[in-house]
Amino acid sequence: MTDEELKRYNRHIILPEIGLEGQQKLKQAKVLVIGAGGLGCPVLQYLTAAGVGTIEIVDFDKVDDSNLQRQVLYSTDDVGKPKAQIAKEKLGRQNPYINLIAHVTQLTASNALEIISLYDIVVDGSDNFATRYLVNDACVILNKILVFGSIFKFDGQVSVFNYKDGPTYRCLYPEPPANGEVPNCAEVGVIGVLPGIIGTLQANEVIKIIVEIGEVLSGKLLVLNALTMQFDTFGISANVANKKIDKLIDYDIFCGSPPEISANELREKIKLKQDFQLLDVRELHEYEIKNIGGKLIPLNELMANLDKLSKEKELVVHCASGVRSKKAIAILKENGFTKVYNLKKGLLDF
Repeated sequence: MTDEELKRYNRHIILPEIGLEGQQKLKQAKVLVIGAGGLGCPVLQYLTAAGVGTIEIVDFDKVDDSNLQRQVLYSTDDVGKPKAQIAKEKLGRQNPYINLIAHVTQLTASNALEIISLYDIVVDGSDNFATRYLVNDACVILNKILVFGSIFKFDGQVSVFNYKDGPTYRCLYPEPPANGEVPNCAEVGVIGVLPGIIGTLQANEVIKIIVEIGEVLSGKLLVLNALTMQFDTFGISANVANKKIDKLIDYDIFCGSPPEISANELREKIKLKQDFQLLDVRELHEYEIKNIGGKLIPLNELMANLDKLSKEKELVVHCASGVRSKKAIAILKENGFTKVYNLKKGLLDF
């Protein structure tokens, strides 16, 4: 280590539990962070500050105004820019002595094994079940440690999976919830400080694992209620069957997600004047602020207005972020609509 690094990491090095040897372990470590959003921001900031030698950021999303209430790595000037790239630039200024890699892409079954294989530890900061199961299964196949975190309104969860033959994410959640059963932050909201708390706890687990100190949250689920500030810990039993995964699957289908089209694909359909229906299931006040010309039928009014839609034509459904539209599609399919597609990320890319 250089003299500059020794000065920078002094408060770590003088801890007997870490010392110079532990700091060198951090410098040699390679950590992959999936998602540079609410959880990813604090994870990245603290691992960068701690001196983790190589950190790769995987995120295909762009900074949105609605992110700024909790994703404190970004500012107003960053809106519309790729999160992974902006995070790399800012973190590089925070600590120039580490290697930061930005991967502006979506983690999929086709690229997950290749990306994850290069790293010692994977931190899951994703916000959807399809990605969580994908990351878990890839880590099981490659025998990689997975540091998990999730947030919901005022509640947060943290655990470590696949650590020294410990439980996996599937041991905690063998099956995904029904599509639309668990809404995300875009639909129900989240208190701004919560991802900071949970993400910092995830970063703490990463550091402990690398330096080999303390008691790792393997076989345990830490749950926080931010309203009462009550922490509870629950045991997780390992299921040997969940260790026998040997291939990745289509996780959108596994989690009951409807087929999707991107914003660019929708623009092309509109440009070519294709004969299809565009359904907006947001509320009237949202529609009046911004719309792309779709037929407005709010989600809570959809059942009473199914006769206004054709079952013969292709139907593209959208909301603000892609959450309510999935619920709408479930209703439509239950009522005989088969040619239905969800607009990926809703209006976030428009």
